[in-house]
Amino acid sequence: MKSLNELFEHTLQDVYYAENAITKALPKVAKAAKSSELKKVAEEHLGETKDQIKKLEAVFKSIGKKPEGEKCDAIEGLIKEADGLMDEASGTALDAGLLAACQAVEHYEIARYGSLREWAKLLGHEEAHNLLGEILDQEKAANSKLTNLAVSKVNKK
Repeated sequence: MKSLNELFEHTLQDVYYAENAITKALPKVAKAAKSSELKKVAEEHLGETKDQIKKLEAVFKSIGKKPEGEKCDAIEGLIKEADGLMDEASGTALDAGLLAACQAVEHYEIARYGSLREWAKLLGHEEAHNLLGEILDQEKAANSKLTNLAVSKVNKK
């Protein structure tokens, strides 16, 4: 990659892959969680993630590209970490660890969508900029829900 446009398109493919991987991981998190609140947040975010995939497809369309994913090593590692927690942790540690793993994913997404949104603006992709901003706002809200859940319930057990 030598241009901002090439980086933008590559990173779009990266997050498209990541969001699709997350749709496979969230049901496992919801099933493993002992906290009913954490289960609910994971299930709700699954719906949001599916909506975000549709928004990403609209972003690809708006720049004249076919929606394609490119393997995202970062999300693979974060999901692998969560899988390890599900195998190794129990009780309070399981829910606290899963919640922290979900936040790690959210923080990764916030970083990616923040960059993508600004690159879209610089590249003159107005529709992509707006859609990526909507996704970024959803990711920030999901992170806030997780923080509130951690502070108010999960980390207090």
